[in-house]
Amino acid sequence: MINLELAKKHQETFEQVMMLAEHMMRPYSRKYDKEEHTYPKEMEEVAKLIGSARSNPGGTREAVPEGTVVNGGNMGSVVGLFGLCWGDVGLFLGMPGSGLGNAAISAVGTPEQREKYGSSYAAMCITEPGTGSDSANISTTAVLDGDEWVLNGEKIYVTDGDRCDTLVVWATLDKSLGKAAIKSFIVEKGTPGCEVTRLEHKLGIRASDTAAISFNDCRIPKDNILGSAEVATDAEGRKKAFGGVMQTFDNTRPPVAAMAIGVSRAALDLCQELLKAEGVALKFDKKPCNLSAIEAELYQLEAEWNGARLLVLKAAWMADNKTPNSMEASMCKAKAGRVGNHITLRCVALCQSLGYSETHLLEKFARDSKILDIFEGTQQIQQLIVARRVLEKSSSDLK
Repeated sequence: MINLELAKKHQETFEQVMMLAEHMMRPYSRKYDKEEHTYPKEMEEVAKLIGSARSNPGGTREAVPEGTVVNGGNMGSVVGLFGLCWGDVGLFLGMPGSGLGNAAISAVGTPEQREKYGSSYAAMCITEPGTGSDSANISTTAVLDGDEWVLNGEKIYVTDGDRCDTLVVWATLDKSLGKAAIKSFIVEKGTPGCEVTRLEHKLGIRASDTAAISFNDCRIPKDNILGSAEVATDAEGRKKAFGGVMQTFDNTRPPVAAMAIGVSRAALDLCQELLKAEGVALKFDKKPCNLSAIEAELYQLEAEWNGARLLVLKAAWMADNKTPNSMEASMCKAKAGRVGNHITLRCVALCQSLGYSETHLLEKFARDSKILDIFEGTQQIQQLIVARRVLEKSSSDLK
């Protein structure tokens, strides 16, 4: 029989995080939604209380004896994110040490890089003007000059790009060699040639900053490349090389999916609270034929939410147990992103004027959830990845 309960240590983590979310995050939700680009100083204390778990949203792939079942860093990370993003996904993303770049360093960094940058506040720089979901078409360049890499290009939509202290930058060593030449590099903020050029005004997650960053002859140490600098020349080698870069997403997609689980849970809880005050309360012992239309829809939303949550836990569990989880990471990201959008919008609709107004946070939850179906790979990209895996097709076979 499959046990779908959380391990005791993770259940305790979840309960503790929920207390922080309720008392130290939720009270500031509306304030920082109104004051976009204002640094949420109150979150520094939350980050201190959470400690090292928050500095690494992607968890770690722990070394364990063969055959041992592990509920480790990745599981702990997504469970914590369920609670933190129940509190406020924007405040979480604006929290010191919450950068998605930490997961990339954890996934493919050397022991020395993890030691030096593992506890930093690292943002991920992938998207470029004209290059969004097509990560293989990166145009930012990295050229080796002696003992330094020289980076040139522009990145946009960098979450926490202004507040972070470290950047993980995707760049190509030689554009003519295609995706095999794409590598990721660690760039410390303040490095000459690295400049934040613009902050975006957004629909949601306003408590976090989203920046455009330019690199003009930006020089970094030779050792700041993540992975090997060698560019494969044969077809199989090129495929493996880009696959290594894309492995980053296997670590970052489950946490983003967990964010969607958290904010949609918040919407469901508030929606049910408001409806209960009007005499509509869920009773799971009712037969389906005796349900009102509102009750039936809430039951369906609960089922969708639980399905997405279990997919996230599975992807994280696989990462902890060193099981390849590329397909599952995309499955949970696609499911949770879509379900998160659907649930938050339906909760607004079910509560009618109370949902649409700023009297309550339902409309904010709906705005915040939208980005979670977009960044770290759109819904369409996730479905394409899953289809390729299921049908055993390459990217050239199935576009």
